[in-house]
Amino acid sequence: MKEFIAAAAQIEIVKPNAFDLNVQKVKQFHQRAVEKFGAKLVAFPESITTGFNPDMSLSDFYQLLPGSIESALGPVLEATAESSSYAVISSYERAPEKDRIYNSAFLCGPSGKIEGIYRKTHLFPTERASQKGWSTAGDQIPVFDTELGKIGITVCYDGDFPELSRILALKGAELIVRPAALLRSYEIWEMSNRMRAYENDLYYLAVNAIGSDAAGTKFFGHSMIVSPAGRKLHLARAGEEIIAAPVKPLTELEGIDSPFPVLFNHLKDRNIKSYRDYLTEL
Repeated sequence: MKEFIAAAAQIEIVKPNAFDLNVQKVKQFHQRAVEKFGAKLVAFPESITTGFNPDMSLSDFYQLLPGSIESALGPVLEATAESSSYAVISSYERAPEKDRIYNSAFLCGPSGKIEGIYRKTHLFPTERASQKGWSTAGDQIPVFDTELGKIGITVCYDGDFPELSRILALKGAELIVRPAALLRSYEIWEMSNRMRAYENDLYYLAVNAIGSDAAGTKFFGHSMIVSPAGRKLHLARAGEEIIAAPVKPLTELEGIDSPFPVLFNHLKDRNIKSYRDYLTEL
């Protein structure tokens, strides 16, 4: 990983379920983050193209979503190509199968194309199609090798599951981006973000929703950028705001986050033999 500026664009949707309007706003804030902070990676909240809860039937929501997500995200892809930067855009994604929707995050890159897709693997109960919601879970845990470094993505409730971030770290992730529309409490938000960073020795870029969705749900923001030592490098408030911080190569972190020598490595120091009977389905 090389040193670069990472940013969280904590913005609210223009209008619930107004896909094109919301994408245009994402483009504007991506450009603002690049121009003001020199950001090379900009992340946005969960489901920023529609809002978290669509407040409509699964079938109607499926019809509302664009058939080609790459075409629909075209304005953002233009912005990342023009500025040689990356954006992580969280959006619901229409699958080829009728009435199947993924809660996805797209890595848009300097190529002007979608360079990676992560589909949320731990769905919150209210969004599960199996429980009268609208989302179907993904089952892949990719790490994206970019010119900035190796990037992993989780989405909101995923951050409650330490196994997921650990797998990303074991696959080489140096930074994890967490788009979210988290409601439960600031304490849970802060604790899970800081621990996922600390226990995996990596940076954590967590961007939470603000404003309201179609169901009238209100979100509290407080996006944050967390260092591998679990320190908040920058914390947003509850309104629209861009926060940014430098991300440094992990090999250069000794002495930066602590006045004491770093004598441990959370990945290398695992006693794997002691886990042998436990990482299985209950």
